Amino acid sequence: MKNYYSNGKLLLTGEYLVLDGAKSLAIPTKYGQDLVVQKIKESSLIWESYDTLNNCWFTAEFRLPDVRITSETFDSDSDDSKETIAKTLQKILLEAKRMNSDFLNSDSGFLVKTNLTFSRDWGLGTSSTLINNIAQWAKVDAFELLQNSFGGSGYDIACAQNNSPIIYQLKGTVSQVEEVKFNPNFANQLYFVHLNVKQDSKKGIRRYKELKGELKQEIKRVSKIADEMIICNTITEFEKLIIEHEQIISKIIQNKPVKEILFSDYFGEVKSLGAWGGDFILVTGNENTPSYFKQKGFETVIPFNEMIL
Repeated sequence: MKNYYSNGKLLLTGEYLVLDGAKSLAIPTKYGQDLVVQKIKESSLIWESYDTLNNCWFTAEFRLPDVRITSETFDSDSDDSKETIAKTLQKILLEAKRMNSDFLNSDSGFLVKTNLTFSRDWGLGTSSTLINNIAQWAKVDAFELLQNSFGGSGYDIACAQNNSPIIYQLKGTVSQVEEVKFNPNFANQLYFVHLNVKQDSKKGIRRYKELKGELKQEIKRVSKIADEMIICNTITEFEKLIIEHEQIISKIIQNKPVKEILFSDYFGEVKSLGAWGGDFILVTGNENTPSYFKQKGFETVIPFNEMIL
């Protein structure tokens, strides 16, 4: 039996612009996903995916060695299509097999179980942790596997592989990762709030690509904001950076900042993370912050130090 694990992710700065080379501050989370592989006698790959409550929400069986889908079941309470998930998983496995011809090429089959430690609708990297785990199992490069299956900047793969905050930057097609210290002395004034919506990152990226123009200055400034956030000494300085970052992205994608839309009466500052419109936001505040958001129907409020690895 073999066990693989990958960290979840949050992108604190550089959303969208990370795709075009902006230096971005990202953090691996204490939440993640593991993948357990056990050999079986049958010439098939049996896949079982479990959520945080240990409920099996997806199963599929693939014939080996051609990885043909032979059966699939799915939790009907979910919005996703079982066929879509099975075919996506098949695509990842086939790509990993293309990258390493020895992968899934054995006399035995496999029983694979994945286990999430975060809710599937949180947007902390269900896909990226899966890809990184499969890459470890298949002994292939996770960044290349991502590009040949899902696509994206790759910062989420970098978070999956690192155990501390990182500065991530794409230089052409090459991922540059630098581990950094980011534990501000005002960490007890930072919270992550889930917006009760799982955002489709691909749709957000498509919109960004349709609207973006010449962004050299914006990329330069957002890169500098990432550096400045790391060395921030006061919450006031940090909040100014949040406001500026929100204004830059708002202008590019022609969307109002989330604070203006949902939390205009909030006493702290609010920053979107990743694709705007869903998943987690970062907020500044105090001991009254959780009650403010919970009164508005946002039950998931996680202190900064309980989220970051």
